[in-house]
Amino acid sequence: MLRPLLLSLLLLSPFAVAAGERGADALFDHQLRRLHSSEVVDLRARYAGQPLLVVNTASHCGYTGQFEALEALHREYRERGLKVIGFPSNDFRQEADDEAATAQVCFVNFGVSFDMFAPIRVRGEAAHPIFRELARQSEAPSWNFHKYVVDRSGRVLAAFPARVDPGAAEVRAAIEAAL
Repeated sequence: MLRPLLLSLLLLSPFAVAAGERGADALFDHQLRRLHSSEVVDLRARYAGQPLLVVNTASHCGYTGQFEALEALHREYRERGLKVIGFPSNDFRQEADDEAATAQVCFVNFGVSFDMFAPIRVRGEAAHPIFRELARQSEAPSWNFHKYVVDRSGRVLAAFPARVDPGAAEVRAAIEAAL
């Protein structure tokens, strides 16, 4: 009886973090395995305080060629602090069946040097918490290569559907705002 009362008082306390702030910061509260690797990355250690371009990807999609433009953005803006992060997903049934094939598409076919992680879910109740938070702040991906520009505090500044090329003026403007 006392424990629920204390929890209620804590949640109502003026010192409690606002839900929106806690959610934005929660983007980083995960450890994920890199694509086709045993290396696990602590997202807080690697990305907290950095502007991000977060993208859900697929190896066998009509938009897969966007890897070239994403890599170009990575190379252009990395010295200014932008981190490009890719999350393969089979939510739209266009991802390779195994990580080796996904890695081949990303790293060999398109020369991706930005961080790519092991496949995750990006839509609905089964979505990874990162994508649930991105959707809460803006919108869920409606297709592969949905792009989110996230500021240094974990807030989504802009979201762009697959049809918007990563090098488009509006994407670049959002990146500049995040920097």
